[in-house]
Amino acid sequence: MPTIRSNSMNRSRQSSPTKTITTTKGCGGGGDHSKRLIQTFSRLPSLHEPRDVKINDIVGNGISGILDKWVNYGKGWRPRWFVLQDGVLSYYKIHGPDKIQIDHDSDKRSKIIGEHSFRFISRHKNSSIPRKNPVGEVHLKVSSIRESRSDDKRFSIFTGTKRLHLRADAREDRVAWMEALQAMKDMFPRMSNSELMAPIDNAVVCTDKLRQRLLDEGVNEAAIQDSEQIIRSEFSGLQNQLVLLKQKQSLLIDTLRYLETEKVDLENTLVDESQRQSNDHEASFRSSQERNSDVTASGSEDDNERIDAAEEETDDDENTFFDTRDFLSSSSFRSSGSEFRISSFDSDEELYTFDSENITEASIKDVGSDYPCVRRRKKLPEPVEKEKGVSLWSMIKDNIGKDLTKVCLPVYFNEPLSSLQKCFEDLEYSFLLDRAYEWGKRGNSLMRMLNVAAFAVSGYASTDGRNCKPFNPLLGETYEAEYPDKGLRFCSEKVSHHPMIVACHCEGKGWKFWGDSNLKSKFWGRSIQLDPVGLLTLEFDDGEIFQWSKVTTSIYNLILGKLYMDHYGTMRIQGNREYSCKLKFKEQSIIDRNPHQVQGVVQDRNGKTAATLIGKWDESMHYALGDCSGKGRGSESLSNAHILWKRSNPPKFPTRYNFTRFATTLNELTPGLKEKLPPTDSRLRPDQRCLENGEYEMANSEKLRLEQRQRQARKMQERGWKPQWFVKDKETETYRYTGGYWEARDKGNWDSCLDIFGQIPTDQITDE
Repeated sequence: MPTIRSNSMNRSRQSSPTKTITTTKGCGGGGDHSKRLIQTFSRLPSLHEPRDVKINDIVGNGISGILDKWVNYGKGWRPRWFVLQDGVLSYYKIHGPDKIQIDHDSDKRSKIIGEHSFRFISRHKNSSIPRKNPVGEVHLKVSSIRESRSDDKRFSIFTGTKRLHLRADAREDRVAWMEALQAMKDMFPRMSNSELMAPIDNAVVCTDKLRQRLLDEGVNEAAIQDSEQIIRSEFSGLQNQLVLLKQKQSLLIDTLRYLETEKVDLENTLVDESQRQSNDHEASFRSSQERNSDVTASGSEDDNERIDAAEEETDDDENTFFDTRDFLSSSSFRSSGSEFRISSFDSDEELYTFDSENITEASIKDVGSDYPCVRRRKKLPEPVEKEKGVSLWSMIKDNIGKDLTKVCLPVYFNEPLSSLQKCFEDLEYSFLLDRAYEWGKRGNSLMRMLNVAAFAVSGYASTDGRNCKPFNPLLGETYEAEYPDKGLRFCSEKVSHHPMIVACHCEGKGWKFWGDSNLKSKFWGRSIQLDPVGLLTLEFDDGEIFQWSKVTTSIYNLILGKLYMDHYGTMRIQGNREYSCKLKFKEQSIIDRNPHQVQGVVQDRNGKTAATLIGKWDESMHYALGDCSGKGRGSESLSNAHILWKRSNPPKFPTRYNFTRFATTLNELTPGLKEKLPPTDSRLRPDQRCLENGEYEMANSEKLRLEQRQRQARKMQERGWKPQWFVKDKETETYRYTGGYWEARDKGNWDSCLDIFGQIPTDQITDE
């Protein structure tokens, strides 16, 4: 069995024998793990006589040292004493009444990383120390480790429900910690099902002695062979039982370590939830007494705060956000002369446009006024059945860490829209693009850029309170939207099953908009993280192009508390001419009293700020000329800001899905429309239609049937299936509309479209 010896020097080798670290050979080759540990330990600083110390009995053999841990935005980075031992990384406080104590006379020793750690040890020489408990711990077996790309001293450790952001004192210390953590993690590998079920081929039973003894007794050859066969059969049965016991032991150990982590995180969840409710009650009471007071609070020291990936990539930027609550309600802004324009035929219908004092040209004010009026439905059909309740926790507890696109959920967690229709929902405020086109025609590129930025933010407004999951389209499923009252027409198609990619194309007045999206999802137990992968492109008829990608979306409190959604990260809108824009979506925290803030700047080619944007993605966006993003300026600098966009009023007939009025119309089958649609359109999907009608049992059965049919999609794709209306650009790796859809619609010729919602054709059924 391989051993690794510590290089530390003892004061007396005779009185204190050298300690050894022993690794057991696991799945995947213990020899490689041992070599990596030897290389890692040999590079760590040795403990010479002045530094020959031992940690108290809670540490034992392992690796120790000081690392800075990110606590929260109020406390920032705080030093902690970290101990890596037996696959567990524990950390302790080094200040205050709960600090860890160093014991030189303990019989256990540890490798030390970092000069800062040595200096800390030399200042603390105690002899009789009581036991202290760690502040927290992480099991490496259920964790992943990642280096920071922006800071050569930082790295992060991720579990299914927690993230630790750590910082070493020097780059070399980070390298030592990373190698030690990875080497220790490899000593406790996760065993796959194939490894657990692998037979043990190298274990055999020898019957030579039995044969010789039977021959001495004069037993005939036939009886000897029968005896040998009995021995082998019994040994094989015992071997199978040992394999089963090994599987159970590995699964129990894995489950136990995961439950330990889950227990700590669930306790933190309960603390966070009680704190949030307490803050809500306190804020409600204070607001009734003093409406202009600001409520501030700081999180507990070891809250599991997270620095998102977008922030890690932009560490050099100042994370400054104005308090938009006071700004958006200021009297100076409310008197700026902006108001909704209501259509004449129905006071409940809204054109989503504004008459603002800064718009002086009639052509800009009248954008959309020449579009025809189209009456559309204002509510969903009354449900046929009474909806049954379902436990969310019972559905998600077995799917932690899985890709949500591969998790089958009952129809109760869906809304009666597909992902293809959700793409079109981003164009609810398309009048902003019409207005941007008109500004460009007048030679005002800055106002065009500002309206494009407002449009990019407005697509998130409809997500507020939308906690249900849209239907995952079938391969080849399409959706069309012809809205003459908005001056546009739109089509989309699911172009790939693995990975799941949807592509869309829209044509408006003087502009075209297209893109594809591959949504990567991660399930963290208490939250879902959705990372969009794809590029959105907007092209005006005069050749100006803007491109951007969406920010990260997360859904929180899946188990306890009120479910809510948040968008955060940095959105960069790149233009091919004079201006580009950067928008920051602020991540909401538990104690945040003013969530959903968005702040951005428009810059010219030389990097000079031409305008500042501020607002909320669920309310409105405003702009002011010049650079108003400096610290300490706040609402005073933006008191003369003008409105670009404001969210439309909520519908008169709310639904349990929290649909906007625009979303309510997306799945509507207007008279005569069904006959014009291809058989692949989302409106014709039976499970989605049944859910909209409130036929929940039928919707569930149809969803299950279509999911079984969808399993053939990968085989279709592997056999060379191609999208009907989009083609992949080999240079950009994006999908572009090839044309022909609306021409086929005018002719009613859908012969090339498969009946994807019907029964599986026999010629497409293949053996599993």
